[in-house]
Amino acid sequence: MKNFGVMVILTLHVMCGILTAQPVRWEVKSGRVEFVSEAPLEIIKASSGAIKGIIEADSRRFAFSVPMSSFEGFNSPLQREHFQENYLEIGAHPDATFSGKIIEPVDLTEPGITTIRAKGIFTIHGVEQERIIRVNLEHSDGQLFATCSFSVLLSEHQIRIPRIVNQKIAETIQVDLRASFEIQEE
Repeated sequence: MKNFGVMVILTLHVMCGILTAQPVRWEVKSGRVEFVSEAPLEIIKASSGAIKGIIEADSRRFAFSVPMSSFEGFNSPLQREHFQENYLEIGAHPDATFSGKIIEPVDLTEPGITTIRAKGIFTIHGVEQERIIRVNLEHSDGQLFATCSFSVLLSEHQIRIPRIVNQKIAETIQVDLRASFEIQEE
């Protein structure tokens, strides 16, 4: 009978722990987004370390954002100014965002390496496009690492390039992302 009481108490502790357990959420600790425009007359490169994002392990939902004003690099300050004001109009559309759900059932709490497909709404220049992006994930030593590459067709986001500079700005921009995540503390 004495053991039965101990078993009941242990069972209640375990059940209460299960009922109050918070879902695992991975938050971007550090990251870098880089883009390259390879046009016939000019190559433009810029990057930002201001990426913010979160992945909920249980629901496989995610949301990311990058302030467009945080991109640095370019070939001149004037080029950066044109990028921000004339092409992306960051006053009206300050952030690029991507939010949605991981397609494959994956346990993000287990160590290992996997490739997943992230399906969601990618928004840049205020224009939403549904995208599926392949992402390489590695969970090791309590951290999650993500890398991916994808291209952005400027016309799909209503980014217009003046005819006078169309040989200096590519119609398709290559984007590379690297990010490390840690479990979000409640």
